[in-house]
Amino acid sequence: MTNTKLLREKIDKSGYKIGYIASQIGITPQGLYLKLNNTHQFKAAEIQVLCKLLDIDSEEMKAIFFATEVAE
Repeated sequence: MTNTKLLREKIDKSGYKIGYIASQIGITPQGLYLKLNNTHQFKAAEIQVLCKLLDIDSEEMKAIFFATEVAE
């Protein structure tokens, strides 16, 4: 499960728009919103691009994309 709260914080800090981020990982903005709402899972290639784009280090990557529990 993705910790979308942490991921949204990284997106907000980056200053990038959702449309730009979606285009960089090869999906539509609507597709990104589905993933940000934990309706769909991120693919490994998408995670790699997001980590590079949003400057997410390996510890943050584990906390964001491989969370076992996510606080609401």
